[in-house]
Amino acid sequence: MALSTGPRWWRVRRTPHPVVVADPATPFIQLDAIAREYQTGRGSLTALHPTDLAIPVGQTVAIVGPSGSGKSTILNVIAGIDRPSGGRVTIGGTNLTALSEEGLTRWRGEQVGIVFQFFQLMPTLSALENVILASEFRARPLGAGQRRRRALELLELVGLSDLADHLPSELSGGEQQRVALARALVNDPPLLLADEPTGNLDSATGERIMGLLAAFATAGRTLVFVTHDPVLAARADRTIRVRDGNIVSDQLTDRPTT
Repeated sequence: MALSTGPRWWRVRRTPHPVVVADPATPFIQLDAIAREYQTGRGSLTALHPTDLAIPVGQTVAIVGPSGSGKSTILNVIAGIDRPSGGRVTIGGTNLTALSEEGLTRWRGEQVGIVFQFFQLMPTLSALENVILASEFRARPLGAGQRRRRALELLELVGLSDLADHLPSELSGGEQQRVALARALVNDPPLLLADEPTGNLDSATGERIMGLLAAFATAGRTLVFVTHDPVLAARADRTIRVRDGNIVSDQLTDRPTT
């Protein structure tokens, strides 16, 4: 079955969750003086110096930089996975820094989908079960039948309906990443975050994955991804370069006029 990368992907959603933004003039993602330090046996290690960043709803943003530059730290802070040492994180009008761990878990289940470089699939669950599992983190859970239908729908749209019963070990890297993408989208989040989503894939498979991510973004959702690949970064609306824990450049992508 051919991969679906066009708008059809988003025309089949059954019960969309609203993108909650406090004010149209307010950035969807707002980082104010965010910093992150870690305590090690050798003392304090600064992963991210105080950083400000604003991203409007619907924008596709690539974060690039060398290993250890702080780009994944920014992504993890936006995801609510990593708490900043200082500053404030506001996503869609919600102050993440004020939420408890339980509150962050509920927020992620409804508002964000995450695609990891190493897939992070449950090895003892089938592709279908991995996608269904993520739907159980919704604040308003669907019935078992609805969860199964939604998961099958997404697996079909990423071209994997015939492999729904396969374990991750029975899938190629590209197939596992497509399962991970379906899992990230199962709750129809307004925000998708991807950390090196093509880092372990060959160029052709990586291009397919980015096509699927682009289909998500054209539906008006916000996409932020980390990459080392300048070709992939050029597909974003905006590229943020990070070095030594600082944002050193922030540029919109030039699009040819027709």
